[in-house]
Amino acid sequence: MPDLYSTGVDFIDELLGGGLQPGTLTVVRGATGVGKTQLGLSFANAGLAQETKRGFVIDMGSRGDTQQHAPYARRLFDWGMTTGQVDLGRVWEDDFQPVDYYNPFGYLGQRVLRDEMNDEQWRAWKLTVNESLHAMLAHCYYHFVHGVRRQVVDGIEPFSVARESAQIDLFEYILHQIVRKPHDWVARDLFQGRWQQVKDAVMAHPYEAGGIATLFLQTTPETELRQLIAAQTMEDDLTTNATTIILMGRLPSDDRVERGVFILKHRGAWCSDEIVRFTITGEGLVRL
Repeated sequence: MPDLYSTGVDFIDELLGGGLQPGTLTVVRGATGVGKTQLGLSFANAGLAQETKRGFVIDMGSRGDTQQHAPYARRLFDWGMTTGQVDLGRVWEDDFQPVDYYNPFGYLGQRVLRDEMNDEQWRAWKLTVNESLHAMLAHCYYHFVHGVRRQVVDGIEPFSVARESAQIDLFEYILHQIVRKPHDWVARDLFQGRWQQVKDAVMAHPYEAGGIATLFLQTTPETELRQLIAAQTMEDDLTTNATTIILMGRLPSDDRVERGVFILKHRGAWCSDEIVRFTITGEGLVRL
């Protein structure tokens, strides 16, 4: 396991003192269109060089347009992303076939925030989330068993209170009930009544939960970087569990609007207090 995981973007690695710590949660906050998805894909792709396996993307988008992960991945990294669901019948086979992109909800025009729904709609969303848990469990376990150590969560709509977001409900399940649990307990939840049949195979294919790093891309109502820096950090489970918080926002000037990145939090490690200006090119994020 490397000491630090590269984000795939050199100047952001420099701001972080080398990269992100294994086994941690990193929250990337910023408005739509600022470059979060490109950073997420760069982080996932960097796993190919460091761990010999790319990370995978969980897209929780449920309304509006897609995040265009596949076109970005192909253009930036010549990465042909695969989609679908994993086959539990082949979970321990040596012939690993990654599923790079997974959306548990689908772009169906559904609202995700409690204050935008009536009681019946909210109960229906809760049911949708619960129905997706087993497929999500299978998706994560399959990849972790085969050496994938990076996951990127995207498509999160702006929220003011985390507990009122259906998307956050599912993410907290992923974080606490999958990513941070020992591998055999994850398998117990996945296979349930079949545990005794699969126990030997599970124990023969361990993985270290402490090596899995998660990048969570959170869209914010704030658009400017200085607004993000000044905004009160929400004291919620997401913030508390994050080892690192990266802010990405716009930097308006008299004649143009640039983009900037700032490391708000990097617990247990050195980080720069510099604001770095960058642009988005055909090759990804580039420092100005």
